Amino acid sequence: MRVEIMKRKTLNNYILYAAAIIVAIIFIYPLYILFMVSFSPTRYTLDELYPSQLPSHLSLTNFVSALTQYNFVSPMFKSLEVAFLVGIITLAVAIPAAYGLSKLNKRLANLIVVFLFMANLVPALIIAIPISVEFIKAGLFDSALALALAQSLFTMPLATFIILGAFRSIPKDIENQARVDGMGMIRTLYTLLVPLAKAGVAVAFLLSWLTSWDEFTFAVILSPLKPTLPVIVYLNITEGSLVQAAAFAAVISVPVIILTVVLQKYIKGVYLSGGLTG
Repeated sequence: MRVEIMKRKTLNNYILYAAAIIVAIIFIYPLYILFMVSFSPTRYTLDELYPSQLPSHLSLTNFVSALTQYNFVSPMFKSLEVAFLVGIITLAVAIPAAYGLSKLNKRLANLIVVFLFMANLVPALIIAIPISVEFIKAGLFDSALALALAQSLFTMPLATFIILGAFRSIPKDIENQARVDGMGMIRTLYTLLVPLAKAGVAVAFLLSWLTSWDEFTFAVILSPLKPTLPVIVYLNITEGSLVQAAAFAAVISVPVIILTVVLQKYIKGVYLSGGLTG
């Protein structure tokens, strides 16, 4: 009987591993094709009816062509600047907001979180046009700060939700002891709770950064004269230069891969589900 149970568990494990491999292939394959098109001459990829799926004749021709035709450096630094600003602004608002929600009744706090997510249901285009008018009046149009403020509207709800879950996972006795020892609310929050919830804070920053990194709607409306990398990719696609668009898209993917690998130890389900527990 025990042998049969072990065999079933082993079979189930093999099925799960096979399913995981299939899912991984489905998600990785488009990225693989992207890099194949980026690093191969067009006669071996787009010009072929049935191109080879194996890497061959790799070169940097597409990257050189893209870099010489478009100003690549400025959009890249603009995207990096905006992404880091979005991460900082989001955390500056989400941390105290999550702390305040953690003090409320859980049902009331959960209801408020749901209403926060309603901001993400509104199409970005509807929000971007009136916001751009106000930024023009304030002299912030086409600036990194204006774009970061607009994008933060969509990153704050999720960041608040994640950090709230991290705060709820911290035993209340720790905070109570700190208050008994004479620590004020602000000091308790930023010197005790935030370090203890650093994994949730890191996840919130990462997701905010990634959201800004590939955001397009706000970027094309609020920063048309100094575009970000996603706008440059769009310009290449609309002009028919698919290989150059693939080259820029490959460049955009590199920081995402690096950040995900570096911070993957912080991406735990407990911080994504803890916000609505209890």
